[in-house]
Amino acid sequence: MSIARKLYLAPSLLSANFTRLGEDVQMLEEAGADFLHVDVMDGHFVPNITIGPPVIAALRKVTELPLDCHLMISDPDRYLEDFAHAGATYITVHVEAALHLHRTIDRIRQLGCRPGVTLNPATSLSTLEDILPYVDLVLLMSVEPGFGGQAFIPTLFRRAERLRQMLASCGRSDCLVEADGGIKLDNIRAVYDSGVDVVVSGSGIFGTPNPTLTMKQMREACAA
Repeated sequence: MSIARKLYLAPSLLSANFTRLGEDVQMLEEAGADFLHVDVMDGHFVPNITIGPPVIAALRKVTELPLDCHLMISDPDRYLEDFAHAGATYITVHVEAALHLHRTIDRIRQLGCRPGVTLNPATSLSTLEDILPYVDLVLLMSVEPGFGGQAFIPTLFRRAERLRQMLASCGRSDCLVEADGGIKLDNIRAVYDSGVDVVVSGSGIFGTPNPTLTMKQMREACAA
């Protein structure tokens, strides 16, 4: 893949220190984060439970960065308005959870947010064929969703390459390709070269001694 594309870094707040979340957000802003990735889990679609719209609203009060809200929940349609009104920029839903995907995507856009879809690692890319013209972001999971700190699943590489081809075929090369799960300094260049625009990293940033330096090194790794 060409290396002329912009790399978007989206630190995952799932790995932040929730006792000083505002301070961590300020640090990420100063370090040059492009998005803030927010993992929303309901304990049903995935086994973990995290946060909801009140935290999104609190984040919106302290940052103007795009809030990339990844809904890992069983009934996303029920909560779209809540997340939109709280200040989400992107709302991304799982194809495995949205029963009426076109309607869900339309509703997200009507609410003034940018719609995205997410696929689990074993879900076929063919499920995206009819929805790609209507979304602004596709998130490919490179771990099974639910918990941070998992090992990277390398099938992401060929999936991202194939997704790039699919987007080009339907005239949506402008759609962002995002990857989430197990991405660290030692594999970010390979992820980027496979066609990924937006890299989500939680423990790969927050689990290092100097997150600011790590983010700088991640950018340098993809620019070299």
